Amino acid sequence: MTIRTARPNRGQHYQPRIHCLKKLENTVVEMQNPSSGVKGAEQKLNVTTIPHVIAGKDIVAWIVNKMKITQEEAQAFATMLVAYGYIYPLQNHKKLVMCNDASLYRFQTPYFWPTQKWVAEDTDYAIYLAKRNIRKKGMLEPYEQAHYNHLHEWLNHKWDFIVMQATEQYKVARERKKPDRVVFDCQERAYWIVNRPPRYTHSAMDYGPDRLIDPSADQKISYDEYRRMNIFYQQAIMRSKVKSSVSLGAMVKYITNYKNHDPFLAPCLPSNPWQTESDAYWNLNTRRVDVPTKMRVERWSFSLFELLSDLRGRDDFKIFLKKEFSGENLAFWEAAEEMKWGTASSMSTKAEAIFKTFLAPGAPRWINIDGRTMGLTVKGLDHPHRYVLDAAQTHVFMLMKKDTFFRYLKSPVYKDIQKKALNPEPHNFSDSQVEQNARNRGMGIHPIILWQQEEEERAKAAIASAPVDVKAVMSKIDRKK
Repeated sequence: MTIRTARPNRGQHYQPRIHCLKKLENTVVEMQNPSSGVKGAEQKLNVTTIPHVIAGKDIVAWIVNKMKITQEEAQAFATMLVAYGYIYPLQNHKKLVMCNDASLYRFQTPYFWPTQKWVAEDTDYAIYLAKRNIRKKGMLEPYEQAHYNHLHEWLNHKWDFIVMQATEQYKVARERKKPDRVVFDCQERAYWIVNRPPRYTHSAMDYGPDRLIDPSADQKISYDEYRRMNIFYQQAIMRSKVKSSVSLGAMVKYITNYKNHDPFLAPCLPSNPWQTESDAYWNLNTRRVDVPTKMRVERWSFSLFELLSDLRGRDDFKIFLKKEFSGENLAFWEAAEEMKWGTASSMSTKAEAIFKTFLAPGAPRWINIDGRTMGLTVKGLDHPHRYVLDAAQTHVFMLMKKDTFFRYLKSPVYKDIQKKALNPEPHNFSDSQVEQNARNRGMGIHPIILWQQEEEERAKAAIASAPVDVKAVMSKIDRKK
């Protein structure tokens, strides 16, 4: 391999996980301590005596004794050391794992450790493959042959230089003693197995895109950053504080409320459709079912957001608002949601319709919001965008949350839907019944069909809520007469 005397300037690219790798290196250095580390010995490998060879079971035993962990954990940690290239196998190079037996391993030289500042380049790998191709007389591994062919095509413009470097390195290696030659060959091969693994195999060195910030460098803070930090801390001091007991109590209350509605903590009633292949759960919880379940109605009482997120609950809330003569608030909230998530081409048309219906002086469904919010909203509608109604929508939402929502929970409308709500009994299907359900499984309702049904219902609701032109109706009646 090409010996580098100087580290190239890689710009502002730094390898992540540098702190974790430093901890691994400290452990590896401690394992090589002559007095308290793993004991190595000379071992014959294909008639060649290799120095400082250690067995896999000795490494695992040292980790167990040092870290006070189980055999399985120690073997997993040792496998991580092999996967990162700190320890390499002498016999089976293709499997970068630690075997808890008499398999032979050696410690990798620090030159090949992954914390080095240089990156394994294609040119170095091409030189290594060309040198190995010369030594093996063209008998490379299948994955090495695939890499060799690819690099030959990719680096064809300097392939003569690569072959020359490989030939020179091969000649220098032949002058070494055979044990040293075998050890260096194993070290180099283990390094390239880590950094250029066979295709379709996992590599521990795959960490995604390079970072642009050095995590271990001292950060230089500018005057502007100090000023922004000072403003942030001043605002943090001015915020109202909440006792830890209050916040923990709110968390306990939240968990208690949602515990029975969490699919990971409570079973689905009447049964889980993904396991039993029964569509009863889907039928009972369709978006606009006539009679909802008790669990669904109970969830409406948690917050106004939960109520408005459920289309069936929103319909029930509309019935209550009509009786309270305050349906314009929810209608405006729905119109703002439709404008926020609608198409860009219809933005100006929807903004004009919302202004005439809810905000203009003498509008048929005029909403009661403060003058400052009204002024900002009306001014923003001159150049409408998706979030121009956010301030007015938040104001209306808070009005419904603080007043209308709690009156709805105490109203006969909500109590009546609570009495009518279904409480399905759980399905106790046997294994044979589950198999029968899977065989009789039918096609579900396509989402496009559900969307078309919702659009039709929305159009009907818009027509029903539109103001009636009395003169036009009377003229039609007169024509019929």
